[in-house]
Amino acid sequence: MSQNNHIWSFSTVGGVKRVNLETGNDLQNLENLDPKLWTALSCPVNDLEIDRKTLDIIDSDKDGQIRVPEVIVAVNWIISVLKSPDYLLKQAIDFPLEAINNETEEGKILLNSAKIILKNLGKEDATSLTVEETSDTEKIFAGSKFNGDGIITEDSSADAELIALINEIMSYAGSATDRGGKQGITADNIAAFIDSCEKYSAWYAQKETDYANIFPYGENTESAYQSFLTLKSKVSDFFIRCRLAAFDVQQTEILNLQVSQVEQITAKDLSKCLDEIAAYPIAKIEANKALPLTSGINPAWEKLITEFDKLALTHLFNDKDSITEAEWNKVEDSFNAFAKWKSEKDGAAVEPMGIERVRAILAGTYKEQLNLLIEQDKALENEANNIIQVDKLVRYHRDIFTLIKNFVTFFDFYSKGSKAIFQAGTLYIDQRSCDLCVKVRDMSKHTTLASFSGMYLIYCDCKSKTTNEKMTIVAALTNGDIDNLMVGRNALFYDRKGLDWDATIVKIVDNPISIRQAFFSPYRKLSRFIEKQVSKIAASEDEKVHTSMTKSIEGIPLKADEAKAKKEPPPPFDVGKFVGIFAAIGLAIGAIGTVLASVVGGFMGLVWWKMPFAIIGILLLISGPAMVIAFLNLRKRNLAPLLDANGWAINARVVVNIQFGNILTHLAELPKGAKINVNDPFMNKKRPILPALLFLSVVAGIVLYFLWKYGFIHIRF
Repeated sequence: MSQNNHIWSFSTVGGVKRVNLETGNDLQNLENLDPKLWTALSCPVNDLEIDRKTLDIIDSDKDGQIRVPEVIVAVNWIISVLKSPDYLLKQAIDFPLEAINNETEEGKILLNSAKIILKNLGKEDATSLTVEETSDTEKIFAGSKFNGDGIITEDSSADAELIALINEIMSYAGSATDRGGKQGITADNIAAFIDSCEKYSAWYAQKETDYANIFPYGENTESAYQSFLTLKSKVSDFFIRCRLAAFDVQQTEILNLQVSQVEQITAKDLSKCLDEIAAYPIAKIEANKALPLTSGINPAWEKLITEFDKLALTHLFNDKDSITEAEWNKVEDSFNAFAKWKSEKDGAAVEPMGIERVRAILAGTYKEQLNLLIEQDKALENEANNIIQVDKLVRYHRDIFTLIKNFVTFFDFYSKGSKAIFQAGTLYIDQRSCDLCVKVRDMSKHTTLASFSGMYLIYCDCKSKTTNEKMTIVAALTNGDIDNLMVGRNALFYDRKGLDWDATIVKIVDNPISIRQAFFSPYRKLSRFIEKQVSKIAASEDEKVHTSMTKSIEGIPLKADEAKAKKEPPPPFDVGKFVGIFAAIGLAIGAIGTVLASVVGGFMGLVWWKMPFAIIGILLLISGPAMVIAFLNLRKRNLAPLLDANGWAINARVVVNIQFGNILTHLAELPKGAKINVNDPFMNKKRPILPALLFLSVVAGIVLYFLWKYGFIHIRF
């Protein structure tokens, strides 16, 4: 392959010279094409109309962006395993096995793996593969005992005991999903399970070797210990209070309980106040008193004291009816060994299995048998990975050229009948369809950059009727007018799969759409200004009428105003003050009349065939500046800021000029040969006013012309 002498072909598209990728030889030399000549240097893996999994494979560093080196690596790999790079130009859905270059070692492995896939899918006679087939790993490996992923399932063995143990390990040590889609265990799961069994068995053995010390109350030790923990704080509080009473006898009543506390509950049903009663001392406080066990106990604690006496105290003190603080401390000491043993419990995860089952597992060779199955599965790792590589091969065969055309050249964007991978669908609004629609993730960032595009943009929030998903898009309007576009208007968006979404305009970025729209813009602005002023005047007059009528109805305020007016007569009219005003108004009217007369006279002085040109000149004088500005802006419309705002790194201008803009936004047109009934039943049947006014204006102009020409009126220039 002659890498350094390849002759590239370029075309001027969108005002920029872009490389033509037309042959397999072009693809082979792609790494030698100067990146400065690439249209894009980076693109995101999300929100593109290309299989996301394919993009994830190309994104080797998993940073969410595809860059030039990653594209080159992907192209070089797929070309190295194909007989000819021309296969990529077809962008075929089916990948023919004959395209694999089986003269290389990697090609032989891929071909063999492709045949294994077809065999596992029950299609041994097939000669091609699709992405749908190669990506269904669960189906591919469903019938396989081992699949090289280091995970064994209950299908990996026919031994009932091993199957039972695998299920136990999944329950007590976790599981993993294998390539066949089933839950299984890894070597780590096995190691963690056996480790838990060994630790639990060793911990449990302490009980057996030192039972009398650890379990002073036999099988009742656990229950006695729990009762002790419940009573410990309350009993300790009792003995401290008794010692304080011995220290100061006068404080004994206070240490027992406050009278006010008892008074608060005496009027209540005491059977429902045990929680409040439990807060009182466990027994009556007296100096150096022993804790009673049979009588004189707080009712809220009486049952627990009786149970604890049966479980532990009777065994320790031979049916005593009270115990001292020293004896209570002895009770606490009796639980020290048990508490220590309990705190050192290890391997608790397998405790539900029981010590007998745990020791049976440890005594057998189950660990070795399971690890042997793991090794047998891993022995097929290379073969299984090669099957995964076939999926990569088939995906690249279908998608890589699509990516290149939309990355290196933007060929699909500038081709009629094609859509680029960043075009999300079509928006229908105001009798037009907009094909340049791009998904938006970060609204604030996008609107900041998109303002530099020079395009008229509408941002829409979309919601799917079928899936209830939501997304935001930006649509570029490149044809038509903007009279009926406003925030809040509803539209319909169709994505590339044909699914419809309800769309609502949430933001508009105003820029020229067309020269036609720019021509009428001064008149529309004037019309809106006049309409606004008329509305303001009408509203003001309406307010005056409303105020006057309100005062008339109320009566009193009006009479008060009349009385005040009578008391304070208006000042006399100052003629001198208004002479200047009247003179100024007269001069203004005269000047305006002179200008109008001059214009009309000059117009009427023209030869008849020059009059249309004069009218055209006046129109151009008014609309010309707006049209020139629009023409210059429309030539500079650039898609790059929209894509940059979505994470692309655009390396060249992506111009949307006037001609191309007319293709991206389609206006409503009647079908060819359509029949039209012009008899609108709701149309005004009277003669239109505008033609009549135009006719009268022409007649008046002719009359003025002849009056001036024959000296009946005189106009000074």
